[in-house]
Amino acid sequence: MTDLGPLIPRNREIHPVPYDPGYKTSITRSPNLPLLSMESTPSEETGPRFGHNLLGELDNNLILNWTKGAAPAVGERILVHGRVLDENGRPVPHTLVEIWQANAGGRYRHVKDTYFAPLDPNFGGCGRTITDENGYYEFLTIRPGAYPWPNRGNDWRPMHIHMSVFGHSFGQRLITQLYFEGDPLIDRCPIAATIKSRSQLDRLVAPLDMAKARPMDFLAYKFDVVLRGRRQTMFENKLEGM
Repeated sequence: MTDLGPLIPRNREIHPVPYDPGYKTSITRSPNLPLLSMESTPSEETGPRFGHNLLGELDNNLILNWTKGAAPAVGERILVHGRVLDENGRPVPHTLVEIWQANAGGRYRHVKDTYFAPLDPNFGGCGRTITDENGYYEFLTIRPGAYPWPNRGNDWRPMHIHMSVFGHSFGQRLITQLYFEGDPLIDRCPIAATIKSRSQLDRLVAPLDMAKARPMDFLAYKFDVVLRGRRQTMFENKLEGM
C-alpha cells in the first residue's frame, strides 16, 4: 500500500470476469465499452483517513457489539482470524479491516432483504478492527447462514462473510468474500463461478483452524489476505494503490 503520491492503476486481468451468463445480473451490469483508467486526484491520494481512536471496545465482536454487550447473538460462535500480507509475505500493520454478513439464518439486517428467515434482534452483522504490528486481525462472530437469491430457479449463496481492507488513503480499498471449508454450495454458486481458476477460488476459502478453536466455546477459521503477487487474494473491485 502506498502512503502518498499517485495510486497504481488497476490490473483488470486479475478481476473475476465481468460478464457471465450464469450470473444473471452481470448481463445488464457488465460494461459494453472499454473502461478508462484515469489519473488519481489529490483527494483520493491523501484522504479522508480512518482515525484509529474511533474504534470501540466491541467493534470486532459481532456477537455482542449490536447490543453493546447486553445480550449475545444467536448461532454457532466462530473466530475468524488471519493476517494482511504483501506479495513478499511481509505483514501490513495498522490497516483497517471491516466485515459484514448475514445472521445465522442467512438474513441481512437490511431493509431490502426480504428472505423469510427471521432477524436476530441481538445481531447487527458488521464489525471492524485494525491489524496489529504483525498484520494480524481477528473477529468473534456467528457463522452466517446460506440464503436463496433470485438468479436461476433455485440458486443459493454459500455461507460467506464480506471483507473490506483499507489502505492509507481514500482511493485504497479492496473488497472480497470469505467462504468456509467444506461448504458444498461454493461449487454451485454462479458468483463464485465468475472466478475461473480453481486455485484462485480456493484462496477465498477459509480452512478450519482447530489450533485457534476454544473448547466448549467456538471453532476458528483462518483467512489471510494477500494484497499482491502470485498468491494474492481475489478481490471484487481491485481498487488502485494496493
